[in-house]
Amino acid sequence: MSISLTVRTENWPLDKPFTISRGTKTAADVVVVELCDENGNRGWGECVPYPRYGETVEGVLQDITSLTGKISDGLGRDELRKVLQAGAARNALDCALWDLEAKQVGKRVFDLARIPEPQPTITAQTIGIAEPDVMAAAALALAHAPLLKVKLNTEKVITRMAGIRENAPAARLIIDPNESWNFDLLREVAGPLADLGVEMIEQPLAAEHDAVLSDFDSPVPLCADESCHTVDRLGELENRYHMVNIKLDKTGGLSEAIELAQGARNLGFEIMIGCMVGTSLAMAPATLLSGFAKFVDLDGPLLLRRDRDHGLDFSDGKVSPPQAALWG
Repeated sequence: MSISLTVRTENWPLDKPFTISRGTKTAADVVVVELCDENGNRGWGECVPYPRYGETVEGVLQDITSLTGKISDGLGRDELRKVLQAGAARNALDCALWDLEAKQVGKRVFDLARIPEPQPTITAQTIGIAEPDVMAAAALALAHAPLLKVKLNTEKVITRMAGIRENAPAARLIIDPNESWNFDLLREVAGPLADLGVEMIEQPLAAEHDAVLSDFDSPVPLCADESCHTVDRLGELENRYHMVNIKLDKTGGLSEAIELAQGARNLGFEIMIGCMVGTSLAMAPATLLSGFAKFVDLDGPLLLRRDRDHGLDFSDGKVSPPQAALWG
């Protein structure tokens, strides 16, 4: 059966600027893939090209359109993983192929993938980098949230976190410096962060410098993000990290993400399910992995000025799985 490919870019303004250690975003630039068969079934997927991994919107578009002929001839998910490397382009195609198959056979993707049906689950709500008083005020506004994720850089780490803890005393706290720290800063702040109840530090050091973590007994569990993309590198991370952050834009789709989750669990890693800043279409496939996870961080749509039709339901600090009208 012939499959037609449509690919486009979309720009989704954020509700307010969002700052991490690498810079400030005011909009999410995403790439959307649509696959349609001869019977009118449509599957779609969304990816977020990420400059940290050498990706651009233009490059991702080229990678996807270069496979037009193969897709028309019936390219499947297994072959896709052989012809396109892990990353944003493969993610959009892989998720679109899952969605298309679900529409063709009248089943949900979790049934096709033979994984448990996802349930509403607590998701982190994110506080971007700002002056300590601004971050503390953001924490007060989110004090009802069960889980807060705090973006940090090298400045005023403990001051910022102390203000957040004071204003959100009941919230669980995880933090993400996005590779901005060095080892000396990590050793300096890890103990005080533990005293403040921080439960996880995500990728404190640059991925290329994280070998030093193998000799560090951190009082706060460490999570690999930029250091962990696909299942084949897990062995290198065993003595460095306690947890891995699985993002579909890194793994190149749901197919590899499922294998990474299973492989991580087999090696004794805790699992976090994360995201780039995108719409509910990008988050929907990742919600299927929530049953594997200790932490889920899929609040990307909450940062947008508006979301897609049939977007994910966020309520009481939880994210619900997608309706079939959205994906899967």
